[in-house]
Formats: sequence, structure tokens, C-alpha cells
Amino acid sequence: MQMALVGVSKSCFLFSLAFCSLLLLLIPALQSPTSQLDAPQPRPQIKSASAKQPHHADLPAGTVSAGGTDSAAGLSRSSEVQGTPVRTEIPTPKRTVDGNISGPRPTDKLELKDIFIAVKTTRKYHKSRLELLIQTWVSQAKEQTYIFTDGDDKELQVKSRTNIINTNCSAAHNRQALCCKMSVEYDKFIESQKKWFCHVDDDNYVILPSLLRLLSSYHHSQDIYLGRPSLDHPIEAAERVKSDGTVSVKFWFATGGAGFCISRGLALKMSPWTSLGNFITTAEKIRLPDDCTIGYIIEALLEVTLTHTHLFHSHLENLQKLPVPTVLDQVTLSYGGFENRRNVVSIVGGFSPAADPTRSGRTRGLV
Repeated sequence: MQMALVGVSKSCFLFSLAFCSLLLLLIPALQSPTSQLDAPQPRPQIKSASAKQPHHADLPAGTVSAGGTDSAAGLSRSSEVQGTPVRTEIPTPKRTVDGNISGPRPTDKLELKDIFIAVKTTRKYHKSRLELLIQTWVSQAKEQTYIFTDGDDKELQVKSRTNIINTNCSAAHNRQALCCKMSVEYDKFIESQKKWFCHVDDDNYVILPSLLRLLSSYHHSQDIYLGRPSLDHPIEAAERVKSDGTVSVKFWFATGGAGFCISRGLALKMSPWTSLGNFITTAEKIRLPDDCTIGYIIEALLEVTLTHTHLFHSHLENLQKLPVPTVLDQVTLSYGGFENRRNVVSIVGGFSPAADPTRSGRTRGLV
């Protein structure tokens, strides 16, 4: 009897194990199919045929883009590392000969006090050239004009009450002397905290309203280099590379004889090659004069394009061909030297040609 009970107990135990196993196998099959979620699928990327490409002509004038565009996210990114200029594939805006580009751009609310006008001269021209400038356009901008010369002239200083700076450079008209004066001009401009640096020679007449109007169409924080080339092609120079040899470089430069202007934003970037006497060292590297060296630093080293303008004029041009109605629209004028004293703008009236051979007096009267 006892053995029969033990057998029945074992049979019940085995039946229970089998039943539990069956339930475990049936539970997944009994689950609702709605509880199983499909894995998310990636959204297909559809390229719109009407998507607009960046319009580079709308970039601010004179700026060199240091960033690219992420085509997937549409976000700008910086490609400038540790202040080192990096070339990108973004084309620069196309400029006209008078420095205008298409599209909107930031401008400056400028006053005359924001401009640093540097006049380069030499001691022997104080009476024949400098006094004429002081009597005409410089008298309207005494605080903004800085005259860089190579000799003291206390009489002129007292009579003119202008900023006359003795650079202590040589009075010779050679590369070293010219670059020496330009080096001092640059350092004085940086100290001045003014927004624009404009360089002219002692035979230039600056039409101040036109200068103010031109610079106001840009912003001083942009990379702006304004001027007129004396050549119809870029200059080619041999750049000395240590003692290993030379490398040929090509670049445009604005002739100092007609004058040129540089924004403060760009001038600050020139500092490694220009400040504290480094300009002279840079000039010796390419063995070119001051205005060529300025172009070399800006175009070849910083890769900023010269904005060509026909509003600056030197004595090398035929100034008699300048249309009279446009004279007051120009930024700088000049007059012929000893080789061609009749090369002056054709303005009638005012003083006689004998009394006003450079026509500076008549120009001042018109302004």
C-alpha cells in the first residue's frame, strides 16, 4: 500500500514539471503582436532642385572669408587657427574699379577725426610743396594730418601749427629712406587709435569730402586696401627665402604717388611684418620700395585683394584729360614735376596759371 502511494506522488510531481514547461513555451506565443514595435527607419534625404547656393557677392566688401560652409548642416565654421590666415575656396566678391561691389555691406559712420592722413615729404620741399598744402587742404584737417619729414623746421611748425614729425630717416630718395619713413607712419597710426590710415605724397591735393565719402562706404573693421596701381599688371618680385635661394611672387600694389588707404582692421593684421621696424626688414626681403612692400604684405602674405579705384591720381598721369565736372568727385589730385609743369587739372577761373601753377588754390576755392 505504501509503495503505491509513493508511485502516485512521483507521477504527480513529473506531471507538474511537464505542465510548467509547457506553460513557459506557450507564454511568448500568447503575447499580443501590438506590443512588438518596429525599429525606426532612417528618413530618406531628398535634394531640392530649388535650393539656393550661397551668394558670395553679398559678402562685405574687402573681407577675405576665413570660414567655409557645412553643406549638410548649413552652419558656418571657422578655418582660422591661432590667427593664421587660411586660404579657402570661397571666391572673393567682384569689385568695380571704384571699389564698389554688388549687394549690401556694413558701412561706417565716419567723421574726419577718424582718419589718419600721413603726408610724406623731405626737408628740401618744405617751402616749395609743404607750405602750399598747409595753405590749402591741410588747413581744413590740421588735427587729422601728420607730416613725416627728415629734418626739423621750427619755423614751419610754429607757422602751420600742424603735426610735423621728424622721422630721423635719411633725406635720400632711395628704398631704405622711403621704407624708413613708412615704418614710422605705420607705428604712429597704430598709436593714434584712428579707424583709417591714408598715405599721400607732398604733391597730392586731398579732396576731404570725397575721401570721407569713399571710406564711409566701407567699415574700418573689414580688410580694406584702397588705391590705384601704377601698372596694368601685378608686379613680380623675388622673395628671398633664408639662404636657400629665392621664390617668385606676384601681387598688386597701390602707388604711393597717388595715395592709398588701409582700414584699421587690416593694418592690425599687418603688424608682424610692419610694426617696430619690421617693415624695413620686410622691404629688404623683396628689395622693393615702400608702396610695393605694402602691397606685398597685404596681397602676398595676408592674401587680401587690392580694391582698385580711379579716384586717386598721381603726377604720372595726364591730368589734363580728367573731365572738369568730375574733379571734385576725386579723392586725390596731383600736378606735374619739373619735367612737365603743365601737367595739371584743367580748371578755369580763380588765380592765373602763373599765380596758381598747381591749380591747388582754384581747387580749394571750388571745394
